[in-house]
Amino acid sequence: MNPLIRVIPAFLVRFFASPYVAGDSLGKAIEVVQKLQRERGLLATLDLLAEDIRTDEQARQNLDAYLQMVDAAAAIPAAARPTLSLKPSSYTTKPLQHGGDAAGSREAMFAIARKAKQHGVAVSIDMESRHWTDFTLETLRQMHAEGLTHVGAVLQTRMNRTERDLESLPKGCRVRLVIGIYREPAEVALTDKPAMKERMLVYAERLLQRGHYVEFASHDDSYVRRFVEQVVPKTGVGRDRFEVQMLYGVPRERFLADLRRQGIVARLYVPFALGWDMAIQYLRRRLDEYPAMVWLVTKNMFLRR
Repeated sequence: MNPLIRVIPAFLVRFFASPYVAGDSLGKAIEVVQKLQRERGLLATLDLLAEDIRTDEQARQNLDAYLQMVDAAAAIPAAARPTLSLKPSSYTTKPLQHGGDAAGSREAMFAIARKAKQHGVAVSIDMESRHWTDFTLETLRQMHAEGLTHVGAVLQTRMNRTERDLESLPKGCRVRLVIGIYREPAEVALTDKPAMKERMLVYAERLLQRGHYVEFASHDDSYVRRFVEQVVPKTGVGRDRFEVQMLYGVPRERFLADLRRQGIVARLYVPFALGWDMAIQYLRRRLDEYPAMVWLVTKNMFLRR
């Protein structure tokens, strides 16, 4: 990690993080989810900030937390029920990016997915750095082979391999398209953001034509409009075959309200932690991977005023 990121005081990191994190408990996160639905008609996907764990006890705690999240989500009426987003690195002390074998990760995700199916809760496996791509997609295929078809995928358009990965997806599975935030070497990924966004439109069209449910995740209003106004009509699918997703805390209230008026499903990605120490670790990693986040957070604060 960049030494400058390490020395940013925790209170300052928390100050920057607070608009983007739905509290330090599952209860607070559920309150946010219900408020978003009640006041703005927005759905949510819940994510526990629990990467880069160090002990087996942390791995067990993360699994237990997700099993509790299934119960909490299932208690919400189906029309407003949040989905859950899982990160494979949350359940192992041997992460692939550090040369480990991800021991325990797949078993934990299967346990969550099986319980979620029993309770009618949809799940997505988040995509992490390039080290996890094969593991993540193979886990997804194994789940669908077992009948866990409520589990969706996440694909990053910055990765050059993603066009090929589209071909290996389980038939008809949900797919969240993102440009991705993980810094990757130029030999395996794009470095030009407009090019990543153009790929989102191309891949979204291809996925819709193949019968997938597309979750178009972007904060770039112009690309969301192009998706809704150009890509979707070209494929001829109905509004029950896609949705738009954005990150909790990013000020897009008017734009999201306009989407809702058009009858388009809009969902916010809502991260929370089981303590602010974990949330602070999360934001430090994001600042290290994407230093421009400081500027974006600052700009968003002024936009709220």
